Amino acid sequence: MEREGPTTGPAAAAADLAALRVARTAMADRAMQPWWYDTLLGLLVFGLVGSYSFDSWVTVVALAVAAAGTWFLVSAYKRITGFWVNGLRPGRTQRAIRVWVVGYVVVLASAAGAEYLLDVRYAMVTGGAVLGVGIALISRWWTRIYVAELRGEL
Repeated sequence: MEREGPTTGPAAAAADLAALRVARTAMADRAMQPWWYDTLLGLLVFGLVGSYSFDSWVTVVALAVAAAGTWFLVSAYKRITGFWVNGLRPGRTQRAIRVWVVGYVVVLASAAGAEYLLDVRYAMVTGGAVLGVGIALISRWWTRIYVAELRGEL
């Protein structure tokens, strides 16, 4: 079916844009997760990485707890905000992801080298603690960047 001429005028387009801005602002108001979300995420990372200092059955249990905890966090975020955002999305949040990946690799490699090559007992527990705090802080930072994008502040 062919259409002749615009289907909406400038006034309708301006109203649509205003409605989109209001919707983005409302989304930004809901996007920030509660403090316990970042804390639980950090504890899950700490538990999983720290479990490498113990017997393999501890790591299997920690993996199951981390999987269940991750499912809980995603479900809780969706329930609280009404949506889910992929952490690897394009945009300014990529800087936070790059910082996390570099920090994760450096800390994990250092802790694993100390634990398994230098025989420093519980080095992975220490590495897990550092990574747990790191992910909690970076998670909050990532969300602040995302909220600022939604509000058009960046």
